[in-house]
Amino acid sequence: MEDVKSIYSIGKELGRGQFGITHLCTNKVTGEQFACKTIAKRKLVNKEDVEDVRREVQIMHHLTGQPNIVELKGAYEDKHSVHLVMELCAGGELFDRIIAKGHYTERAAASLLRTIVQIIHTCHSMGVIHRDLKPENFLLLNKQENSPLKATDFGLSVFYKSGEVFKDIVGSAYYIAPEVLKRRYGPEADVWSVGVMLFILLSGVPPFWAESEHGIFNAILRGHIDFTSDPWPSISPQAKDLVRKMLTSDPKQRMTAIQVLGHPWIKEDGEAPDTPLDNAVLSRLKQFKAMNNFKKVALRVIAGCLSEEEIMGLKEMFKGMDTDNSGTITLEELKQGLAKQGTKLSEYEAKQLMEAADADGNGIIDYDEFITATMHMNRMDREEHLYTAFQHFDKDNSGYITTEELEQALRDFGMHDGRDIKEIISEVDADNDGRINYDEFVAMMRKGNPEANPKKRRDDVFV
Repeated sequence: MEDVKSIYSIGKELGRGQFGITHLCTNKVTGEQFACKTIAKRKLVNKEDVEDVRREVQIMHHLTGQPNIVELKGAYEDKHSVHLVMELCAGGELFDRIIAKGHYTERAAASLLRTIVQIIHTCHSMGVIHRDLKPENFLLLNKQENSPLKATDFGLSVFYKSGEVFKDIVGSAYYIAPEVLKRRYGPEADVWSVGVMLFILLSGVPPFWAESEHGIFNAILRGHIDFTSDPWPSISPQAKDLVRKMLTSDPKQRMTAIQVLGHPWIKEDGEAPDTPLDNAVLSRLKQFKAMNNFKKVALRVIAGCLSEEEIMGLKEMFKGMDTDNSGTITLEELKQGLAKQGTKLSEYEAKQLMEAADADGNGIIDYDEFITATMHMNRMDREEHLYTAFQHFDKDNSGYITTEELEQALRDFGMHDGRDIKEIISEVDADNDGRINYDEFVAMMRKGNPEANPKKRRDDVFV
């Protein structure tokens, strides 16, 4: 494996956790700065610890490219340590910004909460529970007033399937849900933690407080929320209603992330969108639908280059949808799988998605088709993947993809594009020489691809 120090120079310490120390690191070639979390192998005393680190890498690969989630740039390993190189969030903790300002207007708190809940909804719709949501794990990308907010630290996160029950008590005392303390919980525990954050955003203190951890846990299990002390009497009834619904002790009665996004207090904010985020899977499949078959084949090639860890999360999602373990997903399984993640589709929309992902047109989606269709768009932005894909088409290494080479590649993948091959070439061929060079290929792969540059579409967080 490549040595992290051959690519990055390691700088000052930025912070430390139970297993890892995070340093500033700089790409030796580009001068770009990142954060490097180094986990010493000697601290990983048992199999579970090793598994936790492996899972953290898999989950970060799985979520990279989603708005407002810190991006993993690469994972490296040497004899003594594992190194995770991530996007640098230089704007500090959300908490510090709140303290520096006193606290925000309700409108600003609603805007912040909306971003946080959208992040949680993205995680849940992609089969991940965070399990350690607290203000310290939300960092600002830069020091500007309107800096995007980023969720970080997926060290305690897990992949989950619908109905799966978790038993280990993890998280930070103030934010732990009562069902976690009772050792029977699922994704609802994340909503509780964000409810605690909302309480703090509005009042500056946690809802369940005591001198000791034991006392905090007792208060959480009692579940009494005090709305009589200041500043609660002057806070709007809608805000209190949302806090109550997120801090409902019974997880079955508690709001889900998608229901929170539909609550009037969040929606009344001038900037609040009326519709919650599309499911991550859904938006990617929709994007995929807009591509021509040439681009789909290129994506298949790139999917083949991805490491096991990068596609682990998608593999889990595929298994979750493939209820009869046939190795393929039918229209019915696709509809049920998306419905479980909170997305109801009309018959027509489901058929449209099915057609988009079903590259060989046999009426079912196989594993390769699913991985290709749902693969994060940001993966395509990686130069080495694009180059590998280009070489796949350019059989004679001439530096150009010709009509014959493209025809052959589509045939190999069992795709007969309804449109004439010449039409595809003319669409991509910017200099009109009748063939496709590398730059034209890259432009096609990145075109119409909002995820390829996620920074462009991140909302401003602060009002």
